[in-house]
Amino acid sequence: MQRRNLKITKELPIFAILLVLLTIMLTPVSAQESSATSLDVDIQKYEPYPAEIGQYVDVWIKVENFRSGQSDDVSIRLVPEYPLSLDSENNAIKDIGILSPDTASVQEYRLYVDENAKPGTASFDVYYRGDSDSPWVKDTFEMKVGSTTFESKGTLELEDITANPGVFSPGDTGTVSFTLTNTATENTINFEGKDYDTNARIQSATLSGSEIIQTTSVEQDAGIIGPGNSVTLTFNVEVPEETPEGTYYLDLSVIGNSHAYNNNWRVPLTVDSSSLKMIPSKPMILTNGEGKIQFDVANLHPNTLSSVSVRPEAEGIKFSPAEYFIGTMKPDELFTIEFTAVVEDEEAVTPLTLDAEYRNGFNDHTTSEEVGSFDITEEDNGSGVTSAAAALGLAVVAGSTLFVYRKKKQD
Repeated sequence: MQRRNLKITKELPIFAILLVLLTIMLTPVSAQESSATSLDVDIQKYEPYPAEIGQYVDVWIKVENFRSGQSDDVSIRLVPEYPLSLDSENNAIKDIGILSPDTASVQEYRLYVDENAKPGTASFDVYYRGDSDSPWVKDTFEMKVGSTTFESKGTLELEDITANPGVFSPGDTGTVSFTLTNTATENTINFEGKDYDTNARIQSATLSGSEIIQTTSVEQDAGIIGPGNSVTLTFNVEVPEETPEGTYYLDLSVIGNSHAYNNNWRVPLTVDSSSLKMIPSKPMILTNGEGKIQFDVANLHPNTLSSVSVRPEAEGIKFSPAEYFIGTMKPDELFTIEFTAVVEDEEAVTPLTLDAEYRNGFNDHTTSEEVGSFDITEEDNGSGVTSAAAALGLAVVAGSTLFVYRKKKQD
């Protein structure tokens, strides 16, 4: 009986420790769920848009409690990254306090954009928590950064888009060019009693790729475009080898005269994997060891292909010409080519393969297609001998006749 009590006494502390550990593990999760995950943080707005280089930008951050539980000690902390910085580090943390369910609080921050910053995108982190004992939760946000604004009133219009190649194949590299035109027709304009010039300024232009298509060009600064004038911006594009067929959209972003003159265009880029189709245009019959073979070569790609050439390949066969150069082929264009084929080793003859080379824009491509087997026949001249044997017999007869003629002449 005494030993049993001793065993119970030893097991109680172990049970108590496990209970305490379980309580400790569950309590923070519960606290965090009721305080942090019940909050939602977002950027309500920032002014000016985009933020100006070398100037301050005001940012309004909205914190909302969207759960049924109350958050008793809400606070947020803003941590900017270069080129952004706080007006004062003392203003980094905002203590909001109690935030009831379905209520929100908007906090204002003031950031400075470094004078050496480049136009583009800047980011900053916002940390938030529901009470002082909860861990901080982080969200990252971005803002557009522009350059100094101008009072010009010229308006840019995207007039033309040119891709080279016009339609990309998987694995291609090329360019996309954009022609931007200042649509103003006069040198000045009067607006609300004040005169403005009608120049259009492109402070920066960037082309962003999709999840698959890559752009490799840097940001461009085109400067001032006068009324009625145009400028063409060209960007490099890469289409990975494994890219599926389809239409992809790139984003052309232009920061113009001022915040009201910025533009964003969605630019389509087409990828198509079709190329050349090569098919025999008549049966591939070789009679008595030789013959003419013809093929139709069609361009199935929706883009003009250049430097197209076709080369026949088959063991035991010699072709003339060894390679046929077609040149440029427009979409859906068909070209008929002809080769002379001579059997060199009938036992070694293999099916015929056509190897084609072509260019799509700057890009070299190859394609190969097995088009079938030869039909090798021997033609009989009607007397049981082939034409080749008949030709040989005629040569022997002619030689014999000549010999007889010469002998009679000597006599």
